[in-house]
Amino acid sequence: MAVLLAVIGAVAYGLSDFVGGLIARRINAWVAAVVGAAAGTVLTALVALAGSGSPTTADLVWGAAAGVGSGLGAGFLYRGFAAGRMGVVGPISAVGAALVPLAVGLVSGERPDLLAWIGILVAVPGTWLVSREPASPDQSQASAVTADGITDGVLAGLGFGGLFAALGQVPDSAGLWPLALTQLVSVISVAALAALLREQWLPRSRSALPAVWCGVLSVVATVAFT
Repeated sequence: MAVLLAVIGAVAYGLSDFVGGLIARRINAWVAAVVGAAAGTVLTALVALAGSGSPTTADLVWGAAAGVGSGLGAGFLYRGFAAGRMGVVGPISAVGAALVPLAVGLVSGERPDLLAWIGILVAVPGTWLVSREPASPDQSQASAVTADGITDGVLAGLGFGGLFAALGQVPDSAGLWPLALTQLVSVISVAALAALLREQWLPRSRSALPAVWCGVLSVVATVAFT
């Protein structure tokens, strides 16, 4: 069951990233991130109302911490998609999102088996190969785009890694309310980050509505992961 849920989560996250990348190129990346997170907040709260669970204060704190990581991850991911290359930002952020929870697990006493270590060792050079830029007549411009994509990918990976590491501390008994708080804090975090960078983040037209699907897919993935 754990493997099946992991596959569902990976597919949903992949679709969310793909849809988000397309939307971020058409509209403001920060607007897309805010709308997606807001949609995720509403959806998760509705599901939480229909479910059960008794979250403790610690569970809610971990949920809020996860929201900070989610907001930072989504903001830099969409910024990278809009300004760089999806083939650079996506793989790098994915590996970062995996390495941070791995590090937390190792510190807390978990010991992956040999097959898991082989997968980890293959992922790092694999990411480098996938994210390589093809030769370009304007090599300086291509290098600048690649460098920006790597930076956004690393920052997004750290954010999503923090999201997963924090949610990993929330027990099943807490239900989905910590996850709803994660989504709410994500909205606040990405809006605050956009304001700090002096970027527009408030939606001003209906062109931002497709970003709702990013939130829906993200919630499906995060619930499967949790």
